[in-house]
Amino acid sequence: MGLKQIRWVGRSRIWALVAAAVVSAGTFLVQARSPAPLSETGTESVALSRLPAQGQQVMAQIHAGGPFRYEKDGAVFGNRERLLPSQKRGYYRAYTVPTPGLSNRGPRRIVCGGLQPRQPDACFYTEDHYSSFRLIVQ
Repeated sequence: MGLKQIRWVGRSRIWALVAAAVVSAGTFLVQARSPAPLSETGTESVALSRLPAQGQQVMAQIHAGGPFRYEKDGAVFGNRERLLPSQKRGYYRAYTVPTPGLSNRGPRRIVCGGLQPRQPDACFYTEDHYSSFRLIVQ
C-alpha cells in the first residue's frame, strides 16, 4: 500500500467514526426530548368513578366548558414539578376539586392536558397539591 492510500484509508475511518458519533448523538437528543407516552410514565391510575364526588363534578364541568367555582380554574399549569409528561407551555390546565369543610381551595386538583380544554387528551388527579398524580381513566 502506498503512502497516499494509507492516508486515504485513515481519513475515511475518521470520517466514518465522526458520522457514527453524529448519528448516535442525534438519536439520543431526539429520544431525550420526546415526551413519554402516558402508558410509560409510571403514573398510577384512578377510575373516574373512584374520584370523590366533587372530582366527578369538576370532570363534568371540564367537559361542559364550565362554569367553574374558582377564578383560577382553567389556568395554565406549568408542570414545574415535572411529574407529568413533558409538553409545551399551555398544554396543561388546572382545576380545583373542592374539599368539604375547608374555607380555602384546599390541595385537591385535576390537571388536564390537551389542545382543546373541553376534550382533554388526559386528566390527572392530585390530592396533595401537585406532589403526586394519578391518571384518571374511564
